[in-house]
Amino acid sequence: MSAEHDGADALMTAITGDPLPPGAREDAAFLAEHRAAEADLAVLREQLGVIGRALAEPPPAAPAPAPAPVRPVRAPARPRRRAFTLALGGLAVTAAASVMAGLGWLIAGGAGEGDSASADAGSAAEKQSDAAAAPAFGSPRYLACSRLVAEGEATAVERLPGTSTVRITLRLTRTYHPDGDAPGDKPGAEQVFVVDDSVVPGIRAGDPVLVGVPRDARQPDFWAVGERDIAPERAGITAALPEARGLACG
Repeated sequence: MSAEHDGADALMTAITGDPLPPGAREDAAFLAEHRAAEADLAVLREQLGVIGRALAEPPPAAPAPAPAPVRPVRAPARPRRRAFTLALGGLAVTAAASVMAGLGWLIAGGAGEGDSASADAGSAAEKQSDAAAAPAFGSPRYLACSRLVAEGEATAVERLPGTSTVRITLRLTRTYHPDGDAPGDKPGAEQVFVVDDSVVPGIRAGDPVLVGVPRDARQPDFWAVGERDIAPERAGITAALPEARGLACG
């Protein structure tokens, strides 16, 4: 993305509906940011519509079943360079889910204080468990417990017909983990991943890519696309590798 067009410009243009700035249609990265922002705004409008309709309906005489879960805006794995745009979609889903949960409590007449305290304690325990089970990308524990952490080049990006998924073929150029003799993980080997196109919007053949794949997973839970986003992650990984080699993943 050029210095003239950044993520904030793409977001503001999507919000206001103004025409794209001069030269933006030649900036592929800007167009990808703009499309992602428009998609997030569409989901936000949809969720606000759901909330408005729920508020307009009178409460039933008998307890009503809990509302259906709000569908997520993005797949869990996301490239860090999309964080600014994806934050809008995340806030939309969080706000919608919070309001819908509150409506369900009012319709049902509320829960007892003991039940509420138990639920809060359970939620806190679950969050602590999730935090402990999901080390940050690039940390020594993440490296020790990953199936693959590597850089590569996207040699092919194919949209699967009739779906919102893409098949990405990655030719490995540098492997951080594992450092054994598995031929499929060595530089020059190819890895193929099938993900929702919202996970890596705008990725093209020839783009440099950094991925992290957890030990028991088939798909990456981390993507960085482009040297600008890969460079700081590379520095963190390099610094963490000595400690990671001495860790046992239990």
